[in-house]
Amino acid sequence: MAHTQKQNTNKFGNWIRTSITARMLMIGFLTIVLLVPLSFIESLITERASRQQNVVNEINEKWGKEVLIYGPALKIPYKIFQQKMVTDKVTKKVVYETIEDINYAYFFPKELDIKGTIKPEKKSYGIYTTAVYQSHMDVSGTFTKPDFSDLEVKDEHILWDKSKIIIQTSNLKGVNNQVAINLNQNQYDFESKYNGSNHHNTNQVALHTLESKHLQIKDLPKDKTVAFNMNLNINGSKQIRFIPIGKETKAEISSNWKTANFFGQFLPYNDDKINDNGFHAKWKVLDINRPFSQQYFNYLPDLKDFAFGVNFMIPVDEYQKSERSAKYGFLVIGLTFLIFFLIQTMSKINIHPFQYLMIGLALTMFYTLLVSISEHSNFLKAYLIAGTSVIVLITLYSKSILKTLKFPLFIGLSLTALYTFIYVIIQLENYALLVGSIGLFLILTSVMYVSRKIDWSNG
Repeated sequence: MAHTQKQNTNKFGNWIRTSITARMLMIGFLTIVLLVPLSFIESLITERASRQQNVVNEINEKWGKEVLIYGPALKIPYKIFQQKMVTDKVTKKVVYETIEDINYAYFFPKELDIKGTIKPEKKSYGIYTTAVYQSHMDVSGTFTKPDFSDLEVKDEHILWDKSKIIIQTSNLKGVNNQVAINLNQNQYDFESKYNGSNHHNTNQVALHTLESKHLQIKDLPKDKTVAFNMNLNINGSKQIRFIPIGKETKAEISSNWKTANFFGQFLPYNDDKINDNGFHAKWKVLDINRPFSQQYFNYLPDLKDFAFGVNFMIPVDEYQKSERSAKYGFLVIGLTFLIFFLIQTMSKINIHPFQYLMIGLALTMFYTLLVSISEHSNFLKAYLIAGTSVIVLITLYSKSILKTLKFPLFIGLSLTALYTFIYVIIQLENYALLVGSIGLFLILTSVMYVSRKIDWSNG
């Protein structure tokens, strides 16, 4: 009985060592097992990317967040009258009372001219770096006579002496000069006005309101065009944006930042905006170019969606590229195991499952090396170091397994071609699917060509 059991065990062992089907099942099982460390590596990449974003946000919070300028706008209160029906408690008669209330009208400037100089710099915290900047902006323009004709408001009901200039900005913390506006020959300082509703929606940029003192009648555009100018010095990060509220809005921004990214509803019109010293961008937006009016009654609209500007963020995509390369981990492990399987099957050299496992773990180490090195260097250098290390390790290890030189060299060249192919796919955007499909087709063709000589009857 014991002899029969021992014979059956030997038969099963021989089947595991010699059967092509058994080897394929074993390789498939190991490939699935290695998906576990690959999933941990992808989680690690996500965690490190999240950590980077948190650190960048912390730096930006201390320095000053992005800058969005909305204004200046003329705010004029006016009286409205409503009839209210009231029942006398004693006589029970119905009488009508006139109720007086105050509404506000908002008028945008006829001309708005913004000239700014941005001085970015890099701020680091540990291994993470972000871009912050100091901005100096000269804002000028003109206001024309407000038009109340749509409301049929009488002139005596317009409270001209209570008029103000308002500005909204996303970054009060970064303001480092006293904000004031010059109208004619007079200067009006701004004060911050708390608006609790700005903080209800944390998913959007909150705008804080600055209001001037009451304007003198002689400085109002009651019967003439009034010119204004003001200076703004604001520290910020990420980007700077402007809302084109002028009937004609002109903006001219210059900086020594060479990797600027212009965005928003309107882009610079000058072709020479990027130069060797940085950029010098010009915008011109007319009221007919944007879908909002020059005046509003009862409320100031949210126009953030129509802003334009420039982005100063440092293009850091190492984690994104590492994550994309890790998604090809299953392909790399599967194709590498397939190469060893074909060599083992065609050369009759025995490769133990433990040796397959060591090769698979070496392939997963590529991604941890890639992430850790890319945090201290650029992605290309990290990819070269990690790829070379893993290829050399597996080539030398396979030399000890296969006992010849030609097979390890073939494995080394195959891994080099595979990692090069994946790097090319990662760099491409528009043609990644096309190049990937062609590459996989060629790989499949090669495998089919090589495997045609295998005797599958020994399954």
